Amino acid sequence: MDTESTYSGYSYYSGRSRGSHRHGERSRDRHKSRSKESSRSEKSVTINAPPAEPLLGDQSVRAEEVQDDNWGETTTAVTGTSEHSLSQEDIVRISKDLDDSVGLDCKRYLNVALSVVLGLVVFLTPLAFLILPHLLWPDRLRACGTACEGLFISVAFKLLILLLAVWALFFRPPRAGLPRILVFRALLATLVLLFVLSYWLFYGVRILDSQDEDYQGIVQYAVSLVDALLFIHYLAIVLLELRQLQPFFSLCVTRSTDGTIKHYNLGQLSIQRAAVVILENYYKDFPVHNPAMLTASKSRAAKHLAGLKVYNVDGPGGNNAAAGIAQSQSRAMIAAAAGRRDTSHNELYYEEAEHERRVRKRRARLVVAVEEAFTHIRRMQEEEQKKAPGDVMDPREAAQAIFPSMARALQKYLRTTRQQHLHSMESIQQHLAFCVTNNMTPKAFLESYLTAGPTLQYGKERWLARQWTLISEASVTSGLKDGTVFLLKCIDFSLVVTTKKIPYIQLAEEFIDPKSHKFVLRLQSETSV
Repeated sequence: MDTESTYSGYSYYSGRSRGSHRHGERSRDRHKSRSKESSRSEKSVTINAPPAEPLLGDQSVRAEEVQDDNWGETTTAVTGTSEHSLSQEDIVRISKDLDDSVGLDCKRYLNVALSVVLGLVVFLTPLAFLILPHLLWPDRLRACGTACEGLFISVAFKLLILLLAVWALFFRPPRAGLPRILVFRALLATLVLLFVLSYWLFYGVRILDSQDEDYQGIVQYAVSLVDALLFIHYLAIVLLELRQLQPFFSLCVTRSTDGTIKHYNLGQLSIQRAAVVILENYYKDFPVHNPAMLTASKSRAAKHLAGLKVYNVDGPGGNNAAAGIAQSQSRAMIAAAAGRRDTSHNELYYEEAEHERRVRKRRARLVVAVEEAFTHIRRMQEEEQKKAPGDVMDPREAAQAIFPSMARALQKYLRTTRQQHLHSMESIQQHLAFCVTNNMTPKAFLESYLTAGPTLQYGKERWLARQWTLISEASVTSGLKDGTVFLLKCIDFSLVVTTKKIPYIQLAEEFIDPKSHKFVLRLQSETSV
């Protein structure tokens, strides 16, 4: 920047007369000092206005509009330090994401801590019922007979079964962080807590205060508590797992940008749990969202809306005759613009046909390049079998060796299909090494690039795990109903979910008499010989 400022000052003052030469030098010196000060101040972070376009995919869209078809040959990679600019919207979003992540982690750990505390209380209560009499009044207890000792074994195995069942049902890794609590889990936790407290109250009043001497009755009381806890766990399985298995609703999920639609059948779930199920299916069923595919239609619409511009050469002070001619010319140009807009469908047709032709051409070149590369790999493998064991090349080295032969064709194809921001060079080399290791064919290697796969096929930066927002007019803890509509909003798009109840199906039976299928074949007596 200093060089540009100095050069501009020199070029400006070089054409002056000799009398003003000194004044020009002083001006250049002042200009140099100002440019140096400005260069020092520009090392700080620059805060720009919030962009009007989406943040994700913005660089790829701009590169798509600027670069030519031979970008792989003309692009220069610049390394070193770079200046980054942040907008106020970026700062607010980053701080909000940090606050949300901290809040979600605290909420998750709090739920886990409460669950652990409640589980310890539940499991230690029967053991406390059996141990406290031996600690408080051991001399007054009656001897425990054979039946009483058999109850000890029953309590031990029932507690072990209950421990495994609770671990399998309640202590699974969380799949998502929900905005509200789960109603049924909260009800079950409250029920267990009240149940244990009621047992403790009865135990304290009837056994601890009176110091009951019948130890076999105390053991039976502990066994009844464990049996009741097992029945509560069975109730939890019915409410949390079995109740949602039978489908009652059909949910239509539509992506707002490209209109991709999928249908899912769900059971009786709350809105927030249905949202989790939809997002889990979204990552494996929907093709990856590609904002670069939408730029062509936007640029085409902007080009046609621009039309033709009309200029008044004579200005507002022209005579009436010139104004009349200009008005007639303006009408003719407006009519020509309207006729041009009427032929926009022809332009769209030829643009799509040209794009399909280019895609087929680039695809054919890519297929040939990959097949030649894999043929070279087979030749290398045959040669390596003849070498010593220490000279054998590993799959990653083989992938790096053949990657340059297909890199140009693959780059051009990805750019033509607007997938260049979805695949990095490192991920392509890793996929190539994976295919070489497992002895896959060239078609298996190309399948990941010829067709757009689901979101989980790509890197974690495409998953947007913490960016979903549930928008619903009804409470998210309420169940699904016919006509319920809610949105799952992301950074670039949203999923619109519409709920329809599965209709009741009435089947009728129609009995067919087996004798009705019998028939008689009558042949003519006179036949031709």
